[in-house]
Amino acid sequence: MQGHEFDFERLEVYQRALEFTDNVFNFTKNFNHALQYSLGDQFRRAALSICNNIAEGSGKQTTNAKVQFYGYSMDSARECIPMISLSLKQKQIEEKNYNYLRQECKEICNMLGGLIGSAKR
Repeated sequence: MQGHEFDFERLEVYQRALEFTDNVFNFTKNFNHALQYSLGDQFRRAALSICNNIAEGSGKQTTNAKVQFYGYSMDSARECIPMISLSLKQKQIEEKNYNYLRQECKEICNMLGGLIGSAKR
């Protein structure tokens, strides 16, 4: 893996979000054609938004701006939950992947909550 040139790349929550996003991309590339561009595309965008908002928020100068972008990141993580559930219902992912993705979303949200709390201090 390449070095960490930016502060946000050292954040554990960013690393977890990046790994989560990579897994979402891997899982959704095998979605059937009918779901590839609806559910798959939206799922990838939401997952990627988690990482992007952490990165963008870390560069903000004010506490309010940081908190706002970290909040957007949490919103995106929560947005993934219905897509995880629908992916299972549509038989696009296995139950073990469903459980993994839900757990990762939960942990990422908890970590983002901590990041928001520390930004406010």
